[in-house]
Amino acid sequence: MLEDRATAVSSPAPWPAAYPNGYAVVDVETTGLARDDRIVSAAVYRLDARGEVEDHWYTLVNPERDPGPVWIHGLTSEVLEGAPLFADIAEDFAARLDGRVLVAHNAVFDWQMIAREYARARREAPVRQRLCTIALSKELGLPLPNHKLESLAAHFGVVQQRAHHALDDARVLAEAFRPSLRAAAAGGVRLPLLECRPLREWSDSPRIGRQASGGYGDYRQTGWRPSRKRPACPYPNPGRYEDGKRLKQGMRVAFSGDTSVDRELLEDRATEAGLHVASSISRLTSLLVTNDPDSGTSKVVKARQYGTPMVDEAAFGQLLRDVEPAGEQ
Repeated sequence: MLEDRATAVSSPAPWPAAYPNGYAVVDVETTGLARDDRIVSAAVYRLDARGEVEDHWYTLVNPERDPGPVWIHGLTSEVLEGAPLFADIAEDFAARLDGRVLVAHNAVFDWQMIAREYARARREAPVRQRLCTIALSKELGLPLPNHKLESLAAHFGVVQQRAHHALDDARVLAEAFRPSLRAAAAGGVRLPLLECRPLREWSDSPRIGRQASGGYGDYRQTGWRPSRKRPACPYPNPGRYEDGKRLKQGMRVAFSGDTSVDRELLEDRATEAGLHVASSISRLTSLLVTNDPDSGTSKVVKARQYGTPMVDEAAFGQLLRDVEPAGEQ
């Protein structure tokens, strides 16, 4: 049924030459959601340019710490004790990612966890672009009740067998991605690809133990480097960013949600360009940078209330290349 539907969708139109040559559909299970959390299992389905499965791979990973939400991923300390460390599987993992677009459901999370593990191992993940299937489903206008993987799977008739098992989640996503990719090709839809910049250094942060409640991800979410006070922006605020125009020195820029580049590094680049990095949203904010404008974060909500323009990380990176000096009219 799924194959017939996908074939029917894709056959009328030629395959877009600009589309990637291959994909690595990835799922990782982790000890939590914070920056210092670790991967406990990983799976990759390699797909060709048209979304056909080439092979798949799965491994457990010893996180060298508490496994976190066992009630979700089912991987206890006893199960993971004899598993390889991430450094031991980094080469095999890289071989399956190399030269392909990383595809995941909420891809920024999977990418960040992978990039951090490679940084700890003093290596770089060979990934240059990622594609989030949530973003793709929005581009296609799929009539989904929410953005959960199970809803995307149900839309395409894909049956989940072991939810929150990395290999089965990756299989389900691969089967749902194939018809999504073909629908995009048939409709001439631009794939929502985002740049991935590998981390090149890592320093472990001190962490606290689980709270008595044993919540998911309640390790301290710390930064990559010690926080520091930024110097005051020397330029006056010229007002809001206007779509299609350049950023101008003095504009107040805020950030919300996860970014592929470490947040502090991204803020450094903005400061060096002469922008004012703001920690909150007000009527004076010129621009909000977020990869998920549909999220319910307080910054996104306030930005909508104030009519603050929003762009994603990739667009902001392009804008940073040509910031207008404060003295120009």
